[in-house]
Amino acid sequence: MWDWGFTFSIIPKIINAMWVTITATIIGFIIAAIVGLIWVLGRRSSFKPLALLVSCCIEFIRNTPLLVQLFFLFYVLPEIGVSLSPFVCGVIGLGVHYSTYLSEVYRSGIESVEKGQWEAGIALNFTKLDMWKKIILPQAVAPVIPMFGNYFIVMFKETPLLSAITLVEMMQAAKLIGSSSFRYLEAFTLVGILFLLLSYPASIAVRYAEEKISRKFGKVVA
Repeated sequence: MWDWGFTFSIIPKIINAMWVTITATIIGFIIAAIVGLIWVLGRRSSFKPLALLVSCCIEFIRNTPLLVQLFFLFYVLPEIGVSLSPFVCGVIGLGVHYSTYLSEVYRSGIESVEKGQWEAGIALNFTKLDMWKKIILPQAVAPVIPMFGNYFIVMFKETPLLSAITLVEMMQAAKLIGSSSFRYLEAFTLVGILFLLLSYPASIAVRYAEEKISRKFGKVVA
């Protein structure tokens, strides 16, 4: 039976854990966006050994479970002298894992840039760096913003995995509350409601952005 007094008493703990969840998601996504761009640039390198190495790394990371990668960072690295906090392991694990997916989003955006834009950059004697910064990336990123939003939401909903490495995010907070009080109903229900309240508006915003960008570019790049 639902206990409202107990519910109100655990709300502050759940809210504190919610901020940990949100912070881990944001930092993890920033890492994913940066590393994903590095992956796609490396994969397009004219130096074939580098391109092959990057492709192998991407496939390895993408095709191994995120949970295994988190366990490796948290439990294996200390054996070779590298000890990281649960939060740091969590954001690195999320960021690197999802960077492989964002690299594909970048790739689709880059491939959507018309060949004439590349030729224009060459004709204007742009350096490769200037061509990427001023011509290619601004046109490549805009059409795929909705895909970035989708992966941000997916990453947010994957944060309960961080409880496996003892990070006290929302799921771990609910488990700790349940194990100490033997009342799991209220804690897990609150966590589910918070995930819904945070992810559903974000998904609506992504759909709205997708419609706007689709009208602007005539199609959605995916």
